Amino acid sequence: MNARTDVGRMMEGQVVTPKRQLAMVFDLNKCLGCHTCSISCKRQWTREEGMEHQWWAVVNTMPGKGTPKDWEGMGGGWNAEGEPNPSRIPLRDEYGDAWQFNKQEVFHGGKGVETYLAPTNPDGSKPGWGPNWDEDEGGGEYPNSHFFYLPRICNHCTHPACLEACPRGAIYKRDEDGIVLINDKQCKGFRFCMEACPYKRIYYNHVRDISQKCIFCFPRVEKGVAPACARQCPGRLRFVGYLDDENGPIHKLVHQWKVALPLHGEYGTQPNVYYVPPLSPPRVDANGKVDPSKPRIPLDYLESLFGPRVAEVLEVIKAEKEKKARGEASELMDTLIVYKWPEDIFPDFTVDPAEL
Repeated sequence: MNARTDVGRMMEGQVVTPKRQLAMVFDLNKCLGCHTCSISCKRQWTREEGMEHQWWAVVNTMPGKGTPKDWEGMGGGWNAEGEPNPSRIPLRDEYGDAWQFNKQEVFHGGKGVETYLAPTNPDGSKPGWGPNWDEDEGGGEYPNSHFFYLPRICNHCTHPACLEACPRGAIYKRDEDGIVLINDKQCKGFRFCMEACPYKRIYYNHVRDISQKCIFCFPRVEKGVAPACARQCPGRLRFVGYLDDENGPIHKLVHQWKVALPLHGEYGTQPNVYYVPPLSPPRVDANGKVDPSKPRIPLDYLESLFGPRVAEVLEVIKAEKEKKARGEASELMDTLIVYKWPEDIFPDFTVDPAEL
């Protein structure tokens, strides 16, 4: 499809609706925080020059400042009237640079018992932030500390602010599957896309002078192979499929049971990555007494991320869990558990890449 044509249609205020839309659902009750998704993406797509600091797939600890640092306060997207929100371009330091380590000194310099591995930025300065800088810190106070993991990729939005912001027409949304891509040959590194994206999931390649981001593993998808981050996930939490497939898990979780919610839907970009919100352990008092009626993770915090339906969704999940525990049938629980891999979690993308 013609990127320039799409930009013209978007600039007129028309949301470009593809023939089909690929989407992901992340079940946050199953994320281990192992970062296998991040590493699988890193090894496959971001190993070239200028991409050392890029992590298209990240897993942030929540509550936390995320990556780039404090991205939720950087603006972007659309307000309730459909007008662009004020925003800014995140700095390279706020993403976190590609650290270097004194491995030669520690492992081969005879100082292994006197010093330790210490990171430095490429310019020799001491790092002040990184993709997982505040990992496992979380929020709350003892004995009710809490955190959960939030995997993040490009949302491949239905109304992508990055696309409208690009003056070069370098960003386009594929008609066959809704994947949002950047044409390297047309991009000139103006970074308006980075500024406009409210999720700040676009990186700048300082060597090639272009913007780059998650491509939803489209070369794999085109051959029936699931995206690397999803296929390599040991927690089986990343569902992949088409939103219009009524027999698939994506449609059921998003539209039938309605337990999968967008992250910051108020940004107005209509993201196509959804989250099953995390259940919370109960609070305990100073004497260790458990109060099942009071969750550790504040409901208002979850609502600030996933919208006003969080309480309703959590009640549905709890009720279905109880049904399953009583030995009753629960299609929702059977779907979330994923008994058969990979056909239950991404039925359209079960091809083993090793067999291609």
